Amino acid sequence: MNYFLDPVFRAPILGALLMCLSASLIGVIAYIRRRSLVSETLSHATYPGIVLGACIATFDVSMLIGAFVSALAALWLVHAMQTRLKLSSDAVLCAVLVTFLGLGVLIASHLQFSNPKLYSKVQVFLFGQAATLMDVHIVMYAALAAVVILFLAFHFHSLKAINFDRLFSQSIGLKIKWIDTLTLILLALAVVIGIRSVGVVLISGMLVAPAIAARKLTHKLSIMLIIAGGIGMISGFVGTWLSIEMRSLHLPTGPLIVAVASLICMLTMLFSKEQGLIARGVRVLVFRRQCKIENVLKSLWKSGQTDLRSLSGHLGIRPLSGRMVLSRLIRQGWCETCQGKYALTTDGKRRASHIVRLHRLWEVYLTSQLGMTADKVHRSAEEMEHILSPDLEIRLIELLKNPKKDPHAQPIPKKEHFS
Repeated sequence: MNYFLDPVFRAPILGALLMCLSASLIGVIAYIRRRSLVSETLSHATYPGIVLGACIATFDVSMLIGAFVSALAALWLVHAMQTRLKLSSDAVLCAVLVTFLGLGVLIASHLQFSNPKLYSKVQVFLFGQAATLMDVHIVMYAALAAVVILFLAFHFHSLKAINFDRLFSQSIGLKIKWIDTLTLILLALAVVIGIRSVGVVLISGMLVAPAIAARKLTHKLSIMLIIAGGIGMISGFVGTWLSIEMRSLHLPTGPLIVAVASLICMLTMLFSKEQGLIARGVRVLVFRRQCKIENVLKSLWKSGQTDLRSLSGHLGIRPLSGRMVLSRLIRQGWCETCQGKYALTTDGKRRASHIVRLHRLWEVYLTSQLGMTADKVHRSAEEMEHILSPDLEIRLIELLKNPKKDPHAQPIPKKEHFS
């Protein structure tokens, strides 16, 4: 079935694609400015405007205009409370959110009994009803997407400068307040127009989820915008397609769209190559294993020869863990065993002395440059010896003028070169 040509499914599919595209793009700007809660506040703040707009006229346009006016009023109130009352942003946003939502619920509750038919129409905006979109909504969403894309295209470098170095932007004369105002107005427009598809409750999810997913995949703003827009469009299409193909389950389109976006977000948070939780967990495990190996090397270097029980007790590790580390050292050719005792090979001694060298260099740095006493530097050196790079080692040597002894009068081993 060609969903883009079908007269019934064309509007929901195209409308969802365009709505999710514009919401995702403007959501990236809100996310990197740490204003994600603003979108949540605006979405809930539209509810009283929707209800009042419905009371004035029953057309969708009147309710959307009411929602936009209500969102602008919420933005003004947030700004006034922050600047005049000097309240924290999160407290102000939460206060405005619950106030406007409570006001909307109060008016809607009266409407529920005085005009049930009108109340049911208002509920469409509360939870969204993307399946009933029409061609006029496509035009509306396309116009919003075009405005957002043009805004980002013409002001990309200014947005980049403002978001990452506001003081520099002021110094070169960028119109920060003007761009901030335009961004907030577009954010309000994206929220107002999007609530017809996914509802007041869930529209903030379409603003935030694609931005979070994109941020996990890249550090560049331009690529982040492209990825977020793609994720938004995929979410819009897949969510609407699932709603159409699974009609027997009566699954609402709007929540399905947000659910798909949230699923993509969670998958990127788990499996992202650099910032994913799994990749991060693997790096932590590898680092901890490397620390154990280096601690064992250092302990053997100091003791000369020891058995498994003494080594495990000294390092505070389980005998099984100690045995695994020693087995690895033996395979690497850094350790050898004789009559139940372990000792370092020549190559192992060189590597162990390098670890001790880094440890003692850092102790010298802490005492000579930071003024710490010798009895308080050991713990920090125990941590830093595992992460000091060759470049940092060279810089320490130059800064400390190649010291020969540490603060405890212990000799610092000579620099070793490894192939």
